[in-house]
Amino acid sequence: MQISDISKELKNNSYPGRGIILGRNGDCAVIAYFIMGRSENSRNRVFTEDGDGIKTKAFDESKMKDPSLIIYAPVRVLNGCTIVTNGDQTDTIYDFMQKGKTFEDALRTREFEPDEPNYTPRISGVLSGFDYKLSILKSAEGNPASVRRYFYEYTAPLSGQGHFIHTYKTDGNPIPSFEGEPELVKIEGDIDTFTKCIWDSLNADNKVSLFTRYINIKTGEVQTRIVNKNK
Repeated sequence: MQISDISKELKNNSYPGRGIILGRNGDCAVIAYFIMGRSENSRNRVFTEDGDGIKTKAFDESKMKDPSLIIYAPVRVLNGCTIVTNGDQTDTIYDFMQKGKTFEDALRTREFEPDEPNYTPRISGVLSGFDYKLSILKSAEGNPASVRRYFYEYTAPLSGQGHFIHTYKTDGNPIPSFEGEPELVKIEGDIDTFTKCIWDSLNADNKVSLFTRYINIKTGEVQTRIVNKNK
């Protein structure tokens, strides 16, 4: 698989929707999660810290219309494992893993979002040490009667590389779902360089919030950055 420049990937796509990047850079495991929005309701959000994780929150509570699919905890940490998703399946994965069950067990109880006609995929990841897994739950070519569940596992990832999965292939109406395997992308620089690269590459009109984290596997040091368009 050809390795891509994440900056170019994002600049060439006005609406990838919500995206997860998991990977490795030197001694650090790397995480990124971003959200975008086209509607006022989707754009009216910020990321805030919530213990070891984060949650989404309305920026202006008076403008919040329907919180059901946009207010959730994208990142939670359990026993050194970091869970990152684009919806409330974060809690499903957390609860299953807390009971000794697996990432896959949890997601086999879930499906895509019920937001007709887009049927937005649910994307999820879990990282332990350098190793990570990614998943996408999709409708069958826009048919809500059928769900397709895909799982990808990466053991001993190479430094300077990560995998990128996002909800939408590109903008549209309805919005077409992501297709194929997670994209192999370069990961370069320290956390601030990485964060700036992603944030500056996201479409200026549609980007909403970004979370990044570098976890030094040797020392245990954790560095986190949160960038919100709404301030």
